[in-house]
Amino acid sequence: MVSEKASRIRLVLLDVDGVLTDGRITLNDRGEQTKSFDVKDGMGLKMLKSCGVAVAIATGRKSRVLEQRAKELGIEDVYQGVTDKKRLCKQLKTAKGLKTEAVCSVGDDLPDLGMFAESGLRIAVADAVREVCESADFITTHKGGFGAVREACELVLKSQGKWEAALDAVGGK
Repeated sequence: MVSEKASRIRLVLLDVDGVLTDGRITLNDRGEQTKSFDVKDGMGLKMLKSCGVAVAIATGRKSRVLEQRAKELGIEDVYQGVTDKKRLCKQLKTAKGLKTEAVCSVGDDLPDLGMFAESGLRIAVADAVREVCESADFITTHKGGFGAVREACELVLKSQGKWEAALDAVGGK
């Protein structure tokens, strides 16, 4: 059962393009990259962190915009230019002393299957590719970049009985 898996999560590992964003990459005339992030996703991540659930980001691309957003959210574990997400997930588990069942991965595309293989809870965003959806324990109702991460955060917090504490932590009560 999904809620049982979610109750064991101590680390949420996120992809970026297509998960924290809608997957589009916009370049201006100077070649600078811009991305759009959903504020509700950010609030969900803050709520997770306030309740003791660690958050890490893994992406194959490199972006100063992502560094800035992660800093705003207080996320220190940001891994850019990752070519092997499975290996990274294994390394994170070892470094943090976690078992596979304590890790949740949120993804949308084929490179995310590697981190899925090393995670106890695998979440696909609503618009993920077929292979990722087929490998997922849970598929969000929201698309990547439009509240899917918030939905994943709420699943974990509610399954752990921490939703009320999370609301208190962000002044929502």
